Amino acid sequence: MTPLQLSSNDLLADRRADYAEMLFASGDHAAAAELMLGALELAPGWAMGWFRLGEMQEAAGEMQAAAEAWRMSLKLEPADRPGAALKLQLIGAAPAEDSPPSAFVEMLFDQYAEKFDHALVETLHYRVPELLTAAIGATGRNTFAHAVDLGCGTGLMGVKLRPVAKRLDGYDISAEMLRKARDKGVYDYLIKADLQALEPVGQTADLVTAADVFMYLGALDRVFVSVMKMLAPGGVFAFSVERLSSEGVFDLQESRRYAHSEAYVHGLIAAAGLRLLSLEHAVIRQDRRTPVEGLIVVTDLAV
Repeated sequence: MTPLQLSSNDLLADRRADYAEMLFASGDHAAAAELMLGALELAPGWAMGWFRLGEMQEAAGEMQAAAEAWRMSLKLEPADRPGAALKLQLIGAAPAEDSPPSAFVEMLFDQYAEKFDHALVETLHYRVPELLTAAIGATGRNTFAHAVDLGCGTGLMGVKLRPVAKRLDGYDISAEMLRKARDKGVYDYLIKADLQALEPVGQTADLVTAADVFMYLGALDRVFVSVMKMLAPGGVFAFSVERLSSEGVFDLQESRRYAHSEAYVHGLIAAAGLRLLSLEHAVIRQDRRTPVEGLIVVTDLAV
């Protein structure tokens, strides 16, 4: 897939887009959108520009125009690396889907990789690795022959797992995240994989973790099937989700992450034949200075 154009490759269009961003930052959203539309008249094939126009129009309260801009972005970039389909769903201009575009998730984390650790730990006060590690330790299990870290990212969970795992594998959709994880030197094997279509490789594991991953997947039925293929009898499966406080099973949030209900989590565990060992409510991070509540869940596959 060709790199996504973050600029229009037209000097005048880019200059207008830069001015539009200045207006947007000043709070003049309608003027920003008008100037951005002018930039796109010079560069009509710029998918990322259409996506950004939609965001400006949304901020200006022009929802119909925003939807048209995001549809144009999708037309130009069918793989949907910008995530236009999610924006359309959030404003009710498209049916809700069970999962986000994989290309969107991959690009999001490729772009985020360089500043990921600092942003997540220092700015957002991310706590899932510590919370999951404590919950796993509370089971009395403190040594694992083979651990698998799903959605390993840069390796924040892997650092916690390394002291208790004789072998540690990491799976992630983002090549840039895997590069950062490799630099930490805590994994024995790193595998690039889309968790929405995960095919386990190698021997079964007696510990599988998914730390702050499922909010980027939506429906979790398929990934639970994959986990059951890789989990050895007696093995532990520990994961986190953002907690959905409203009715339903899971729902796309304004953050473009998914929240999952406690009832949905219980249903997944039962359907997989897992045994629930613990389920705790906890603040897992901050988002715009607001605490995000999650569920910290530990299960095992009874022998």
